[in-house]
Amino acid sequence: MRRTILIALGAAALGACAQSMRMDTYCNPLNIDYTYMIYNSNRDQSYRSGADPAVVEFRGEYYMFVTRSHGYWHSTDLQNWEFIKPGRNWYPQGCNAPAAHNYRDSVLYVAGDPSGAMSVLYTDDPKKGDWEATPAILGDLQDPDLFIDDDGSAYMFWGSSNVFPIRGMKLNKNHRFIKEGETVELFNKDMALHGWERFGENHTDTVIPGYIEGPWLTKHNGRYYMQYAAPGTEFNVYADGVYVADNPLGPYKYQAHNPISYKPGGYMNGAGHGSTVLGPGNGYWHFASQAYPINMNWERRLCMFPTFFDKDGIMYCDTRFGDYPHYAPAVPGQKGTFRGWMLLSYGKPVTASSEAEGHTPSSITDENSKTFWLAAKNDSTEWLQIDLGAPATVNAIQVNYNDYKSNMYGRYKGLRHRYTIDGSLDGKTWYPLVDRADSYRDTPNDYVELATPERARYIRYNNISVPMPNLSVSAIRVFGLGDGKAPAQPRNFRPVRHDDRRDVTLRWTPVDGAQGYNILWGIAPDKLYSSWMVYADNPNSPKVISAPAKGSKSATCEFTMKCLSTDQPYYFAIEAFNANGVSKATVPVEVK
Repeated sequence: MRRTILIALGAAALGACAQSMRMDTYCNPLNIDYTYMIYNSNRDQSYRSGADPAVVEFRGEYYMFVTRSHGYWHSTDLQNWEFIKPGRNWYPQGCNAPAAHNYRDSVLYVAGDPSGAMSVLYTDDPKKGDWEATPAILGDLQDPDLFIDDDGSAYMFWGSSNVFPIRGMKLNKNHRFIKEGETVELFNKDMALHGWERFGENHTDTVIPGYIEGPWLTKHNGRYYMQYAAPGTEFNVYADGVYVADNPLGPYKYQAHNPISYKPGGYMNGAGHGSTVLGPGNGYWHFASQAYPINMNWERRLCMFPTFFDKDGIMYCDTRFGDYPHYAPAVPGQKGTFRGWMLLSYGKPVTASSEAEGHTPSSITDENSKTFWLAAKNDSTEWLQIDLGAPATVNAIQVNYNDYKSNMYGRYKGLRHRYTIDGSLDGKTWYPLVDRADSYRDTPNDYVELATPERARYIRYNNISVPMPNLSVSAIRVFGLGDGKAPAQPRNFRPVRHDDRRDVTLRWTPVDGAQGYNILWGIAPDKLYSSWMVYADNPNSPKVISAPAKGSKSATCEFTMKCLSTDQPYYFAIEAFNANGVSKATVPVEVK
């Protein structure tokens, strides 16, 4: 077996092997060296965050600009990112909700001053990091989006408000982006019509009006797709929708499939205020913000989803199993497909070297990003051990750290997460799975694809040191395949639309052995582009009620969603999943 060969290689060879693992997959949230925020903070609210990503291609490579990060990131493949500390003329507070645009591979433009009053910055060498500023000062541009069309005409769009709409104006590019013409109001939220634009967790706040923000324009096949975010960045239902037009300034029409980027369930929630970029192999990718509100509401992470335009020109993102491993953008022919590796660690028992202040080890397997384990110390005596319950094939592991009273602000040099992970079949004989003992990388959401699949029942995390004052882990997620059977197809699936047509309640018979369910829906039987993951026994997920239905001896699962548009029918289906695989989805059912 490969394990015997690995043991014979010796520790030095294993360390080298682990550090050079090939990564054909990625897993949300993205594992980048997020900046510690210096706004909306106090001594008890030190937190890392990344939000509002503007990702653009420039000369065959990619640049990502992120709110208040004091710099930006560069990548050759949309998967591996290196931070660039900018030089001359960069925003002293860091850019805020930035815009970025590549003009014919000659100049890269960026806008996003936190004050809303700004000139457009530009450079022909973003790797060097020096920028110049155009003379014109544009005002009141919260959440800007700069767009230059194929004919060279330039436009600025903006909006971040629970009152005002997304707006746009034409710019005179030949005079360095001076405003030309009148401001045009493009569209506003319509919560009475669009359920997903309602505020609060699961769209349940009916008092506060939701926000509309973060415009981003993508041109595809001669049409203009204006993406926008709603209803609020701190909620699980933060999402991106889209309007479509034949001209940059409209008129815009609401796309029937909306929102396009939506991930309210699973471990890491939210998929809003993002950007869409044409990546390797001419595949589209949508980058967005996810809520990670452990320390405070504005703690966020980044995600990316494969994005498509169907034969009818409908834009959509694939968020099904959106925080499980998917093929990476540069893998030929895969287009970001779900890898098929299931979550082996969900709900499994955990033991640990210690715990502190009531933050127990069980938090690392509950698939709730808001809970975490806190160790008594941050040193090499601390460990965690997960019992998967039975031997399984392990393909990948993700370690998500938490900042607990870190008292850190801004950018730091030399941050590194050092640990190892071992596997065992019997809890006695251990062999290495992941070796980060000599890592010099800052990896707050570390995802590692094993070079070769390994058999294991027990997974043991061995801490060496982390760069925060305290060792705190939100989740250790183990992916692969169990040896059992995938769950059966759900039965008796019935969607029932409410009098408030924005709401729908779904009922089905629980499936034996199911870990959870994916609710799938869309505007046609062959366009079930939306997905909501619900775990069967997780009180921290949107609630699933198991109770005998009236007149029936069997239990019924019941789940309500509040995200539909009132003026159109939908089709719904459901699939069950567990550590062994995914069931066949039910036949789509129309709800008028």
